[in-house]
Amino acid sequence: MIQVSNVSLRYGDRKLFDDVNIKFTPGNCYGLIGANGAGKSTFLKILSGEIEPNTGDVIITPGERLAVLKQNHFEYEEYQVLQTVIMGHARLYQVMQEKDAIYMKEDFSDEDGMRAAELEGEFAEMNGWEAEADAAILLKGLGIDEDLHYKTMAELTGSEKVKVLLAQALFGKPDILLLDEPTNHLDIKAIRWLENFLMNFENTVIVVSHDRHFLNKVCTHMADLDFGRIQIYVGNYDFWYESSQLALKLAQDANKKKEEKIKELQGFIARFSSNASKAKQATSRKKLLDKITLDDIRPSSRRYPFVGFTPNREVGNDLLRVEGLTKTIDGEKVLDNVSFTVNKGDKIAFVGRNEAANTTLFKILSGEMEPDAGTYKWGVTTSQAYFPKDNSKYFEGSDLTLVEWLRQFSPQDESESFLRGFLGRMLFSGEEVLKKASVLSGGEKVRCMLSKMMLSGANVLLFDEPTNHLDLESITALNNGLMAFKGTILFTSHDHQFVETVANRIIEITPNGVMDKQTTYDEYLENEELQKRLEEMYA
Repeated sequence: MIQVSNVSLRYGDRKLFDDVNIKFTPGNCYGLIGANGAGKSTFLKILSGEIEPNTGDVIITPGERLAVLKQNHFEYEEYQVLQTVIMGHARLYQVMQEKDAIYMKEDFSDEDGMRAAELEGEFAEMNGWEAEADAAILLKGLGIDEDLHYKTMAELTGSEKVKVLLAQALFGKPDILLLDEPTNHLDIKAIRWLENFLMNFENTVIVVSHDRHFLNKVCTHMADLDFGRIQIYVGNYDFWYESSQLALKLAQDANKKKEEKIKELQGFIARFSSNASKAKQATSRKKLLDKITLDDIRPSSRRYPFVGFTPNREVGNDLLRVEGLTKTIDGEKVLDNVSFTVNKGDKIAFVGRNEAANTTLFKILSGEMEPDAGTYKWGVTTSQAYFPKDNSKYFEGSDLTLVEWLRQFSPQDESESFLRGFLGRMLFSGEEVLKKASVLSGGEKVRCMLSKMMLSGANVLLFDEPTNHLDLESITALNNGLMAFKGTILFTSHDHQFVETVANRIIEITPNGVMDKQTTYDEYLENEELQKRLEEMYA
């Protein structure tokens, strides 16, 4: 168990945490949520001992081991991959090193023999003889093949290093596991393996993630960081979000009788409970949900931006025809004879490992890049709005205020009051609208780009990784906005729930052709025959 007692932290005039008291218990997975800048990663560093709070204590049950997902991907460059994983259990690794050093001595003394015997006993108690096999199992599950296990970390790619450091954190069944954005840079197979691992993990997990699908799969509780305090709620992210919205609605219905409110709450809980799977986490979560009372759910103080796209005209049946698009960049053929047709009502997710191909395709379709060969033709009734993965050119060196910046993209050169109101719905309020566009954070730039697209009135939207840099509130708002959009969407995203709830068609551009299915994302991932074909096409 890990307990936080009266913890406070202040940076200058800014108070991050104020008298936080919270207990994290074994058998539960806590999703630590909060707006960008609320201090989620900082709180994990306080728990791990990396940062000292101004007041208060972090108390860990004596004898329990805490493991942390390391963020420095270059910390272990000279070490072998297997060795790096085992280093996640510091005491075990220390015993291994001391034991090996003793056995390598030429003048082996009686004292050395006694010390070696002590170490061997401790080594066996920590399952040291299975250490390499256990580390190899973790690595294989995360997609690190055996031929890499004895290479140095310096020889691995960036995404491979991320997986090794994750295996390091998971190694040796730690009593308390702290994970900060563990799904970043993981492929879908590795994410699903990690989900299964954590759902069956019997100790304490505290995780920060912007991946709602991941939080929904693994978490039994949400730890909501808001106004410097942390409140624990039973359930996964969707349950927390929906219950906070329900609580807000019930609070607004002041005249509704308590019996009616209780009935509405019971129906809400029953709906979520019925979705529980056989997984240990889900079963535990269902039992906890059944015990919730009306007083247990509270309105959230979170502010959600408004994201809504309204086409100026309805699109016709002729939308887009792509034939034989080919493009080589820096000597590498990124697109090779890509062809497909977009139909009315399509919301197409471009998925898979070939991110460069998707980005290049979107740049060509938006007119930012010319293909080497092939053609594409937009229908005469279409109008397009494009969200690029890299939006820096829209903001660099700009001396314009947000109001002035947005006016550039307003078809009717709207009044300042209209533009201020529009920015207000995107959470830029008061004097914030007078900030220079060049000094915005990554998330603020994304919200500006979404404002630009909403003003366009386009009936076809192209998004290349729109959820990057967004907090959970903005991701949720964008997700809901695209689900409600009546036009056509072509998009890429690493957000599982975003793809699953928006897309009705999946396209994957592989080195040997295009896979194109009218299906949901989950059905696409579960199609074993399709996955075998994809493996062959990537081979």
